[in-house]
Amino acid sequence: MRVMKLTLVGALIVLIMVAGLGTVASARVVNLWQLGHVDEFVARLATVVHAGQARRASPHESVSETIDGSEITITYGRPYMRGRTIFGRLVPWDRVWCPGADEATTLESARELRLGQLAVPPGPHTIWVRPTPNAWSLIVSKEPSGFHTNYNPSADLGSVDMIKRTVSPPVEQLTFAIVKNPAGRGGAITLTWETTEVSVPFTVQ
Repeated sequence: MRVMKLTLVGALIVLIMVAGLGTVASARVVNLWQLGHVDEFVARLATVVHAGQARRASPHESVSETIDGSEITITYGRPYMRGRTIFGRLVPWDRVWCPGADEATTLESARELRLGQLAVPPGPHTIWVRPTPNAWSLIVSKEPSGFHTNYNPSADLGSVDMIKRTVSPPVEQLTFAIVKNPAGRGGAITLTWETTEVSVPFTVQ
């Protein structure tokens, strides 16, 4: 049991470091560990991590669906419009953009996916978007993780065109969805924010 607790402790310490929770509260929690109060340490540390997530300007969430026998998950930060003009202003045209915030957005599937003509192996991949006023493309990276400002073009697995349409009323918070094809196999990944929705169809191999 103590080994399990120590393993959990190690994982939570890493989470605190990644989240950057260098607060007085977290310092007090670490002091509990140094004093040997393992149970109280774990409880307090979990509270600090939860509070740090609550303070994020762009909360992190995951959306998952099981389609044709494969669980597919997108994990991403969800920024808000907050009265800002998004596309063409906050998100410049014709520049690669990570559709999310903080940690890079990831796409994970238990089985190989085919996005358009692009074969995407199982496992997590960071995903990126290049928006223009008329045409958008989705870029899938070989990298399993990263930060939203650290796009590495040398790691590109490939890109695929996206289908774009205008929506109304505006969508306040960036939203991903994984939608099953009601007419047959496969489905679509959709990204909606402000008055824009873009999507890419996929099949499970």
